[in-house]
Amino acid sequence: MLDQIEKALYAEDPKFAQSVRARDPRVHYRRRMIQAGVGFLVGAGLLVAGIITKHVWLDAPGGLIVLVCAMWALTSWRHMAATTAGPHAPVPLRSRRRRNRRGGPPAANQAFMERLEERWRRRQERGDT
Repeated sequence: MLDQIEKALYAEDPKFAQSVRARDPRVHYRRRMIQAGVGFLVGAGLLVAGIITKHVWLDAPGGLIVLVCAMWALTSWRHMAATTAGPHAPVPLRSRRRRNRRGGPPAANQAFMERLEERWRRRQERGDT
């Protein structure tokens, strides 16, 4: 249904639809992830060049760039995942842990417990101990 609305918006007013799409935070975070990936590759290149040429002055900045870009990509991915709507959206690990503690056991554990309870009931009905 949302796809139909989006298509109708593009058909009706493409300039407005493009301006709204440009403000989508997912586009911003995706661009940051690409930039971080390029920076990661540059840092890895410096690191490898430093190792091959045995120059520490290339190793240190290369390693630092790799570390910073990896963290930048990770935070961008988490922000992008948080803004993505839908049941299949990735949720940061901290949020999953909090939700499981507060909201009871996850669905997989509930199904497991239900199976155990059903087995227990069957044993009690048969008179097994």
